[in-house]
Formats: sequence, structure tokens, C-alpha cells
Amino acid sequence: MAAKNILHMLTPHKHVSPFDVNMAVDAGYDSVTPYEEVTIDEVPDLVQDVIFSRPPDRGVNSAVFFGGDDAVLALDMIDAAKGAMVPPFGCNVMADPAGSFTTAAAMVALVEKTLKAEKGKTLADVSIAVFGATGVVGYCSAVIAALEGAKVKIVGYSGVKRVQDRADEMKERFGIEVEAVDGSSDEKNQAIISDVEVIFSAAKAGVQVLSLKQLQAAGNLLVAADVNAVPPLGLEGIDVMANGEPIEGTNALGIGALAVGPIKSNTEQGLLKRMIEAGEPQYLDFRDAFQLARSLAS
Repeated sequence: MAAKNILHMLTPHKHVSPFDVNMAVDAGYDSVTPYEEVTIDEVPDLVQDVIFSRPPDRGVNSAVFFGGDDAVLALDMIDAAKGAMVPPFGCNVMADPAGSFTTAAAMVALVEKTLKAEKGKTLADVSIAVFGATGVVGYCSAVIAALEGAKVKIVGYSGVKRVQDRADEMKERFGIEVEAVDGSSDEKNQAIISDVEVIFSAAKAGVQVLSLKQLQAAGNLLVAADVNAVPPLGLEGIDVMANGEPIEGTNALGIGALAVGPIKSNTEQGLLKRMIEAGEPQYLDFRDAFQLARSLAS
């Protein structure tokens, strides 16, 4: 009898995400079980319960998924899960807190595609300002872009302290250099975007980060992407459906949240399917999400 594919969904929050549950069932899991208000200290015991309940040759039929809304905590939970493995016993592990890993991957992949197709440039050729970089999507998009060779600025809406802490954390964890900048006023934001080619907007839903007038004054801008679909949009003048459409009064192209969405969903479901189909345990985070999103966007 074929082994059932079982997914254990762990979150530090009160509830797991219904979005992720739907994704997992549609990807083909036979069973999806939530574990809520899980602390990182509890991860090793839970993971070992997963791996020791089945013989080693069925380890790949079990998977652990980490949710929540904290990118760093999710990465730490992956590390805790890895540390709990006892070869030859093992299982698949994936994280996508608040859908951020796959959302960031999809946004960066679409920007990369647009840069290459319409502007003849790669991520390594451009400088990028990331708004909302202390949040999960902004954090991951900044790291992905920096790992691809972009010159990245992460913008702090309340001053530079919080984003500097994030920049230090990114350097320690990923070995990348990003610049923390102060975006606490319209004037400072205008100065920040005056010399970048790309803007990522991943700020809180329903908050306008930059006006159309500000975008029009950003003379070097090539592409701007916004993952906020809740009015007012993060970047004024970019329709939620825009997928490389011109931004009025500029030479730049815009990418909206609902263009990012299908790539994001297909990326998450694709990673979940990868674990089902794997011949050996997988450990999947936003870097794996970006490689898949890049292939889906091309």
C-alpha cells in the first residue's frame, strides 16, 4: 500500500493560515494537521515525533511546514528542525511565513523578467530601494536581490535604527551588504529614490508609500513593484493588475500585486508538490522559492 503524504503545519500564532491549508491539500497532501502557538523550543520534539513514527524509507512522505509572520523566526525554526534530524530518519521541511517567502520570490522574479525583457538589465546591474524592509516580504525581497548582486537600500519609515538592525542581521546570516537608510519623511524618501533604478514596495497594506508625483521625479527609475492590493495602494499610479505597464509621466514600468499573486500561488504550490515528489528530504526557504518563481515568470 502506498504511503500517505502527511503535512504537519506549525505556527507560533493562534491559527495556521487557511490559505496555506488550501494550497497543501490542492498540492496533493492526504493529511494536513495544524499545530498552533508553537515555540521554537518545541520544534525538535515535534519533528522527532514526525520522523520516528515512520521507517526511514518513508521519511519523504512526511513534511513539516512553518508559518507565522516572522521571516527570521521561520528560518530559525528550519534550522531547529534540521538539528533534530537523526539520519537515516528524516522528513521534508518548508517555511513560508504569511506567504512572504513565495510573495517576495514572485515579486523579485517578475521585476527581473521585466528588467531583462524591457530594459536589457539584470538585478546585478541595478540599485534597489526596499520599502517595508522590516516586514517579512520586504526582508526576503531585499535578501534575494542582494544575493543576486543588486545594490540594495532598505528604507526605515521610523528612522534608521530598525532597518540598521535588519541590515546587520542580513550580513551575519547571509553574508550580504545592504544599506540602511532613513525614510521618515517625504523629502527623505524622494532623495532615496532619486538615484535607484528599482523600487520594491512591501509596506503595510492600505498605506501609500510613494505618490505618483514622487515616482515621476525619480529620474533613474526603470521598474517599480507593489505587493499591496488594498487601497490606497503602496505606489500610486501602478494598477494592481499591471505587469510591466508604463507608469504615467515616467520611463518606468510598474508591477502590481495581482500580477505577483499568480506566480506567488504557483510557487508555493510548486514547492509543496516538490516535497511530495522528492526522493530525499528537502529543506525549502525563500531562496528555493525564488529559483522556482524565476522559472515560472520566464
